[in-house]
Amino acid sequence: MNRVEDVFPESVYRCYQCATCSAVCELSPDDLPFPRRQMLLAQWGQDEKLLSDPAVWFCHFCNDCTVRCPRDARPGEVLQGIRSRIIEKQSVPRWLGRLFGTARWSWVLLLGAPLLLWLAILYAVNGLAVPDVPAGKLNYGEVVPHWLLYLVFFPLAGFVVAVTAMGASKFWTSLQGAERRRGSFLANLAPVLWEIATHRRFGKCRAASGRKWGHFWLVWGFVAALVATTLAVVALYALDHYPLELTHPFKWVGNIAAVMLVVGGLLILGERLKEDSSLGNSTAVDNFFLALVLVVVFSGVLTELGRFAFRPGLAVGIYVIHLASIFTLFLSLPYSKFAHIVYRTLAMVHERMTGIQPK
Repeated sequence: MNRVEDVFPESVYRCYQCATCSAVCELSPDDLPFPRRQMLLAQWGQDEKLLSDPAVWFCHFCNDCTVRCPRDARPGEVLQGIRSRIIEKQSVPRWLGRLFGTARWSWVLLLGAPLLLWLAILYAVNGLAVPDVPAGKLNYGEVVPHWLLYLVFFPLAGFVVAVTAMGASKFWTSLQGAERRRGSFLANLAPVLWEIATHRRFGKCRAASGRKWGHFWLVWGFVAALVATTLAVVALYALDHYPLELTHPFKWVGNIAAVMLVVGGLLILGERLKEDSSLGNSTAVDNFFLALVLVVVFSGVLTELGRFAFRPGLAVGIYVIHLASIFTLFLSLPYSKFAHIVYRTLAMVHERMTGIQPK
């Protein structure tokens, strides 16, 4: 793993410890300010301390610090890079963490391999046959049986849960000050989850305030999509009513989730496309993750529309792309920006249990 000072040499060594970054950051706790301390540790080559520092996870990449830095040291980008290296370090297996962490070209494999996998499976099951039905009469279950979805996604979900738990356990053990934790984990988890759900701290960002609502709608869009998937399973097995027509209430939950995901994805994309580079540069990993989310969202929307409006061949093709992108999205949870949900949550619980309260 590359040292932080080697990956960001210009940024790290431009910093002359004026403390402007910590002074302007609305999220920096008084008793554990950042990012000045982290910039100093990076200059000293103290990577082990950086990778076990919970304060790194209090940063939301607002870049108030970067905008106000008189030396253009870009401390927000440095902290973002540290978080990426923490995820890679805790990854199980490590090679998969590196694959997602160097997604400049590996996206070809990460998206292409699941697509080839689905094509091979469907060729073995039904020879890639497409039902000869009029537009509006297509049932995806005739192309990809539900048992096949379970056969692919249940083992994948089990793998993701297992490696996420292992990575989270390693991270929780490695955090500085673990011996000072007091109180119940669950009692401290509840207020942290509420804070994350409402994006309260994110709302304090100024330079990149627009990012809050993009993240907010994406997070709740995925929650709504999970609810919609659960309702679809209920409709299939408990109500024996599937596929659902567009007017069905369960379908509307899915449609609302789709709207939230589209809005959130486009808001974040709009922020990324802004020309003002003072807000910091997005990494290849960030861009890959956003592109993956957008592929999942828009292929899902087109899959639903395709069942009613497209020719079966086109609709099925889009559906297979959707399944492949979902596979990659699931697999990315322990290794991509998705992992921030786990590590940031644990870091915030840790700080509550050690008595240092985030603002």
